[in-house]
Amino acid sequence: MDQRTPSKLAYDAVMAAREVAATSATRAEAEDRDGGFPADDVADLARLGLLAAPVPSAEGGMGLGEEPGAGELPDVLRVVGYGSLALGRLYEGHVNAVQLVARYGTPAQRTRLFADAQKGHLFGVWNTDPPGDCLKLGEDGRLRGVKSFASGAGFVTRALVTVKREPGTPPLMLVVPLSPGSRADLTAWRVHGMRASATGTVDFEGIAITQDEILGGWDDYHRQPAFSGGAWRFAAVQLGGIEAVFDAWRGHLSATGRGDDPHQLARFGEGAIAVQGARQWVERAALTVTEDALAPERVVAFVNLARLAVEKAGLEVLQLAQRSVGLQGFLREHPLERLSRDLATYLRQPAPDRALTTAAAEILGAGGSAGDLFEGWDAR
Repeated sequence: MDQRTPSKLAYDAVMAAREVAATSATRAEAEDRDGGFPADDVADLARLGLLAAPVPSAEGGMGLGEEPGAGELPDVLRVVGYGSLALGRLYEGHVNAVQLVARYGTPAQRTRLFADAQKGHLFGVWNTDPPGDCLKLGEDGRLRGVKSFASGAGFVTRALVTVKREPGTPPLMLVVPLSPGSRADLTAWRVHGMRASATGTVDFEGIAITQDEILGGWDDYHRQPAFSGGAWRFAAVQLGGIEAVFDAWRGHLSATGRGDDPHQLARFGEGAIAVQGARQWVERAALTVTEDALAPERVVAFVNLARLAVEKAGLEVLQLAQRSVGLQGFLREHPLERLSRDLATYLRQPAPDRALTTAAAEILGAGGSAGDLFEGWDAR
């Protein structure tokens, strides 16, 4: 009798991510340019099954991220980010979109869109509108407006976007099919780092929307704790970038024979503490979200603290590495130079002050002791 191992049991997503990262790291320098995009790396994500991996196991996928504690997803995101933060940013957006389809899609939508992911389509989540304006769905069923700061613009072929009636009102999600190379303008993306993420403006003007392209209901996108709690994913990608900077710093100390200096060792030790602390925050945040044993407000508070702890660790490692390596680390041929620019840019995520103060307010108003704040009991 044929007793083949089911593919989803044999599949090793972390191993696939390591293969992608090893190759993307060798291409990252060439892609670090205005208008750059890691097209070959995205093709590797598809070839090695990582674009299809987040599809739920009950619907023919590998179920990456649906296991208790998010399973292998934190490591997959970290490893992809280690190889290339631009690629990690794109992959995190793809995972987010597939998970939103799983959460809010109708059976027909899930069947169609999961098949698209398995065919190698790159998904993205674009929710940023120009100041004072928003993407709207007209009474005639056609879109009016643009999305800005859209990573993968011109390359994402299944765009999960939000539309609003007016700026500041609750959003509605759509999944819009796009042709490669269409409707994207990357001319404004002239940035310090993350140049290869192809982040730009996408013009949706006049696109006709059918009912089958509407995902969920009004303001489902903002439902907690999934909305804010999902920040642990980009923190996992950032962690990969922090580890890449740390390893470039470590390699420099070894290659230059400066590792015996006590001041260098002290800085390096502080960096190691920051890296390991960030890793533990990410792992615990993923677990907190997937366990769903706390009140939504408490889950959001923990993830907000985690994203800020990772940001703080990243800034600390950058400062220590640059001080330790010195001017050489700012020369273009030095591996630390691009890694530092990409990390410094990607650490700039929306509303860090609000994330901190809302977490602090939740903790301040909580009962019990500090040791009980984020334990597995439901405070609802």
